[in-house]
Amino acid sequence: MPSTPIPSSILHRLFLTLLLLGGAYSVTIQAANAVHPVKISKAQIAGGIFEDYEPVVIDHDGNITHDVEVFLSSNKQFDAGMYRSGKVRAEINEPYGVNEYMHFLEGGVTLTSSDGTVTEIKAGDSVVISAEWTGVWDTEGYTKIYVIYSPDGPIE
Repeated sequence: MPSTPIPSSILHRLFLTLLLLGGAYSVTIQAANAVHPVKISKAQIAGGIFEDYEPVVIDHDGNITHDVEVFLSSNKQFDAGMYRSGKVRAEINEPYGVNEYMHFLEGGVTLTSSDGTVTEIKAGDSVVISAEWTGVWDTEGYTKIYVIYSPDGPIE
């Protein structure tokens, strides 16, 4: 699959924007300005979340992606959810744009930073990508829990 540059304005949703023209929407389990904790159960973490809620399901060139957003803060700078993706390879030539914590439940990803540093993330591993990161995102597929913070304003 050829590498594709992605504009920085949508890099904060890399896992959706990698689908290229596939659309970027999420399903929210609880209101963005919830005053109660938002829980993801063991059954949901095991994959039930993709059945309990109607996640966005996108098929673009054989890449099937599911995304369930469980929380978006009222100022839209903090976002959390679960995501499942198929095979993707993308060049991130402009800063990633958000700080993202990811915990991989299945599969993994290889992140090759612009300076050549290679970071392999596999099921059971967690990784943090800074808003300034650039490089190559390469995966055969994965399921992850994500938490995103946007220091520069709302997550689109």
